[in-house]
Amino acid sequence: MLEPHVPGAFDLFIAVVAAGLVSAGLIVVLRPLLQRYALARPNARSSHKLPTPQGAGLAVIAATLLVTIVWQAINGVALPLILAGAVLLIAVVGLVDDIRPIPVLPRLLFQAAAIGVVLATLPSDLRIATALPIALERGAILIAGLWFVNLVNFMDGLDLMTVAEIVPVTATLTLLGWLEALPVLPTIVAATLCGALLGFSPFNRPVAKVFLGDVGSLPIGLLVGWCLLALAFQHNLIAALLLPLYYLADATLTLLRRMANGEAFWAAHRTHYYQRATDNGLAVTQVVGRVFVLNCVLAALATASIALNSPIASGLALVAGAAAVGFVLVRFSTKQSR
Repeated sequence: MLEPHVPGAFDLFIAVVAAGLVSAGLIVVLRPLLQRYALARPNARSSHKLPTPQGAGLAVIAATLLVTIVWQAINGVALPLILAGAVLLIAVVGLVDDIRPIPVLPRLLFQAAAIGVVLATLPSDLRIATALPIALERGAILIAGLWFVNLVNFMDGLDLMTVAEIVPVTATLTLLGWLEALPVLPTIVAATLCGALLGFSPFNRPVAKVFLGDVGSLPIGLLVGWCLLALAFQHNLIAALLLPLYYLADATLTLLRRMANGEAFWAAHRTHYYQRATDNGLAVTQVVGRVFVLNCVLAALATASIALNSPIASGLALVAGAAAVGFVLVRFSTKQSR
C-alpha cells in the first residue's frame, strides 16, 4: 500500500479522462439490458416518479478497475488481487440485490467477508491507534468499513447525489496523492473512480435516465473507504474524517433518530436529511448543489489540515467542518419559505 513512485499530473489526468470515457461508453451499451432486467419502479420510499433502469454502477466499477489495471501494468504498480476480488464480490452481491432483493443478514455477511479479507492482507505496521491491540483496531475498522459501505448505499437516493459527494472526495484524494500525502495505488484508484463517476453523471442528472444501483454504490463505498483508510494510515485521520463528513453525519444521525423513535431502522425509508430537504421544498438540483459546495468546503479543510501539519489546525478544521455540515443539515430539515 506504500509504493514509492508518485504519479504525475498528466498521468492522473489521463486516468480520469480514460475512466470517464470507458464508463460512459459502457453505460450506453448496458442501458437497454438494464431497462429490461433491472428496472427500479417507484414506491413510497422512492424519490423518483418513473420506472428507471438501475445498475449503471456496473459500468462505473468496470471502468475504475479496468483503467487502474491498465495503468498499473504500464507503471508496474500491482492492484492487489484480494482488493479486486473483494470489489467484484460486493458488486455481484449488489447486482443480485438489484434484480432480486437479498435478505439483510446474508447481504451483511457477504459485505463483512469482502471487507475482512482486505483488512487481513494489510501489513501489521499500518496502524492508526498504536495504543490499541492490533486485533481491536482491525475489528473497529471492520465495523466502520461495514457501516461506510452501507451508508454510501443509503445516501444514493437522489439524482446526482453520489456524484456530488464522491467526486469531490476522490478528486481531493487524487490531489493529495499528487502532493505525496497518499500512496500511489489509492491515488490512482481515486482518480479512476472520479473519472468513472464523471462519465456516469450525464446519465444521472435530473431527471435521471439510469441509477447506479447497489452494484455501484456498495463497491464505491468499499473503494472510497479503502482510500480513506490509506489516508488515515499516513497520519491524516482528521482529513480522512473530514472528506466524507456530510455522508457520515446524515446517515449516522438518521440511523440514531430512527432507533430512538423505535422504528425498524434496518428497513428502507426516505427520512435522510437530503430526502427531507426535497419534502421541505428544495428542488433536487438545489439539494445536490448544496451538498457539492459543502463537500468542496470539506475538501479544502481536509487539504489545509494536511498542509498545515498542526494538531491545533487539524482540530480547528474538524470543528469548522462539523459546523458547516450542521448548518446544511439544519437547512435541509427546515421548511423552505415560498
